[in-house]
Amino acid sequence: MSKDVILTGLRANNELHIGNYLGALLPIVDMARTKSSEYQINLFIPDLHSFTTPIDHSKLQEQIMQNLRVFAAAGLPLDNDNVYLYRQSYIPAHSELTIILNSFTGFGEMSRMTQFKVKGSKVVALPVDELKKILNKPRFEASVGLFDYPVLMAADILLYKAKYVPVGDDQSQHLEFTRDIAGRMNNKFGDLFTVPKSVKEQHAFFGKDQGLRIKDLQDPSKKMSKSNDSDKGIIFMTDSPEEAKKKIMSAETDSLAKVTFDPENQPGISNLLQIHALLSNQAVEESTKQFTGQTKYGEFKAEVAEVVAKFLGEFQDSLSKVDDNTLQSKLESSEKSMNEVAQNTLAKVQKAVGLR
Repeated sequence: MSKDVILTGLRANNELHIGNYLGALLPIVDMARTKSSEYQINLFIPDLHSFTTPIDHSKLQEQIMQNLRVFAAAGLPLDNDNVYLYRQSYIPAHSELTIILNSFTGFGEMSRMTQFKVKGSKVVALPVDELKKILNKPRFEASVGLFDYPVLMAADILLYKAKYVPVGDDQSQHLEFTRDIAGRMNNKFGDLFTVPKSVKEQHAFFGKDQGLRIKDLQDPSKKMSKSNDSDKGIIFMTDSPEEAKKKIMSAETDSLAKVTFDPENQPGISNLLQIHALLSNQAVEESTKQFTGQTKYGEFKAEVAEVVAKFLGEFQDSLSKVDDNTLQSKLESSEKSMNEVAQNTLAKVQKAVGLR
């Protein structure tokens, strides 16, 4: 690999919604298009990460492929030789390097990870009936896989000498751990790994707004997420345009009778303005100006609903035209190349620690 590597993961499971699309998917596609002439772009599907918390394993394969189709429909350049698209579990070195890194990772380091504390508490707090349905047993504790998530993430990055990894605030701690474990191994065994750039440098490279969060339509104090109790506040990429319209029209707003972008005092209105702006390909200031003086939220919502419905209709048409054979061919060629790169890194580490 002669070019510096940008690496990021594409969601493996869960149905994608417009929050994912606007906040993560579009920036990834844009990055692949605009930076691939200067950088190597590694886009991987973290399928091993996907069951660190309970899922329906019988649906995982179809969810992976469907989400890949969504990325392709959004414009991911599958014909670009500088863009690599691969599944984590198809590169055995990810798992093997994780096992080695585990032995150089402190229990206390992992215990301090905020995401483990948050996700672990949510898993334990799931209703017993729901856990029974997913896991077929009455009780479940946060898994070792969830605890060990940052080590696997470090392996994902270090195998490919990736310098740039777009991270939101929830992953910043994991990136810093990756830098720590890489430096620790380099100090002990010599020049094994390329240390990725710091969080500050990542933000400078990608832009600090990489952490965009579209809010739940029913509770705009929370980000739009499938983990929320109700799907009424979530617009899925597979929702029909009419379903999406109904969700927009029933969105939570306020009683101030004015349309302004004020996330603190008018979170519901601000969320709708942001959705309108992003799907209209304009700044939020332009959308706000468009609705200045409007006091009837019904009319405002109706216009936002039309924009969302038009977007979904066009997107779903593109989705129906994605060729699975082209997608599969891209995966197989990328996985062949990435297996060679990852195996070379792994062999270097194995030799350094005395396994070879």
